[in-house]
Amino acid sequence: MRPSDVASQRWRAAMEHYVGLDVSLKQTSICVVNQAGSVVREGVVDSDPEAIAAFVRSKAPGAVRVGLETGPTATWLWSELKQLGLPVICIDARHARAVLKMQINKSDRNDAAGIARIMQTGWFKEVRVKGLDSHSVRALLASRALLVKIKRDLENQIRGLLKNVGLVIGRAKFNVFAVRAEELIEDRPELIAVVGPLLKARQAIEQQTDDLDRKVLKLARHDAQVRRFMTVPGVGPIT
Repeated sequence: MRPSDVASQRWRAAMEHYVGLDVSLKQTSICVVNQAGSVVREGVVDSDPEAIAAFVRSKAPGAVRVGLETGPTATWLWSELKQLGLPVICIDARHARAVLKMQINKSDRNDAAGIARIMQTGWFKEVRVKGLDSHSVRALLASRALLVKIKRDLENQIRGLLKNVGLVIGRAKFNVFAVRAEELIEDRPELIAVVGPLLKARQAIEQQTDDLDRKVLKLARHDAQVRRFMTVPGVGPIT
């Protein structure tokens, strides 16, 4: 190999940087290490994709890998940093913790350095990050599931209150529940005062659930894979 080639390889190696991000809700500690694992730059910026990207471009223009752990804002940051052109990698927080806990002094700064060295060594398990659209659908389903639970809890509370005075709603689905409960408390002011607000809350929850059901159905109709699943008897847009 010619001396010029050796010099060129050494120059490229010297320009290679590996970046670790220790992310909190407000601020992100950033550490840049070289190919040998030595720290060359450190800093703290706001937990904002633009601010993080600006730091990396300025202090680590030769970044080969930019690592961050899985966490509450990881999906958003990963997506935004990818769009900004950074070679960002999301790693399993549990695996990273096994390495980071060996550090003597636990701090955001040291964690960022640890993540940077994990990027430099390549000893990590990359996590497949789903797109923001997938997380939006997941959030929609989670909201619906929560409303269904609240509605069920309200119904159980109403049943319990009525049982205490010897009134039983019995098996009742859909709007039959509200009709039956209203029949039982009719001409009973003391029960209307207690059960009435719960029935109104249940009705409001039911309306919101129906609204989410329509949104889920709309998404299902626009997804070819879901439409195929729905051709199976008993399979709908949610179950």
